[in-house]
Amino acid sequence: MTSIPDFDVDAFVAATLSEDLGGPPGAGGHDLTSECVIPSDAVFTGVMVSRDAIVAAGLPMAAAFFQALDPDVKIELLVAEGEEVPPGTELMRLRGNARALLTAERSALNVVQHLTGIATLTREYVHRIEGTGAVLLDTRKTTPGLRLLEKYATRTGGAKNYRLGLWDAVMIKDNHIAVAQSIGQAVGAVRAAGITQISVEVDLVDQIEPAIAAGATHLLLDNMEPAVLRGAVTLVRARVPTEASGGVTLENIRSIAETGVTYVSVGRLTQSAPAADIGLDFTIA
Repeated sequence: MTSIPDFDVDAFVAATLSEDLGGPPGAGGHDLTSECVIPSDAVFTGVMVSRDAIVAAGLPMAAAFFQALDPDVKIELLVAEGEEVPPGTELMRLRGNARALLTAERSALNVVQHLTGIATLTREYVHRIEGTGAVLLDTRKTTPGLRLLEKYATRTGGAKNYRLGLWDAVMIKDNHIAVAQSIGQAVGAVRAAGITQISVEVDLVDQIEPAIAAGATHLLLDNMEPAVLRGAVTLVRARVPTEASGGVTLENIRSIAETGVTYVSVGRLTQSAPAADIGLDFTIA
């Protein structure tokens, strides 16, 4: 199983299956159709295949769903996490109890399709900025309850995780500044709390010098056009890292990255990635 720090795979699998089965497997939850149609001792073999060109992500997680319902299932993972493969590629082969495999199928596919979709879109963004020196960042625009999984997928696709949540880094934004009444006072309050790494969002070039003078260690340049970004980067003179954010798409990310910013952050990686087209076909063993 792929390790995802601070993520309880067993609890996630159990909760997801319980949602689909109306209760915990073996303790009230059940698959009514499979119980009626599939003999309890039937054995299936299955092949999971990608119908798209993808960057694989979440295959070990998918395997965990089948293993949860059939501990004796035989699973062969055929593609590594983060591997780019063409349409028609076999991703996984499995053999086990037919009822268990059918019951776990939808949950397993939902997860692998979602995570693979994110990783695939992320890799496309990474390819678009190759050679610019800029690094792709993800954001907090994630599905509630799935943040650690989705950030694993962006990482698998080649992005850098930045801020897992509100707890692990300071990001002073416009509303913080409005309440504090100035960038200087907002940054000063953070420094007074003993925090030395301070990101500040700036909407205007005129805010750059006050932010750096106050002690900002990272500037988020929000919703600036490439020409303005280029001027901002020149003004910063590499004193702190710069991050372009807001309105970034596959069509414009190259021009944004070429302005010389250190990072480009993209909410679409997790907010708008389409699910990958991955299927799973079973046959009687």
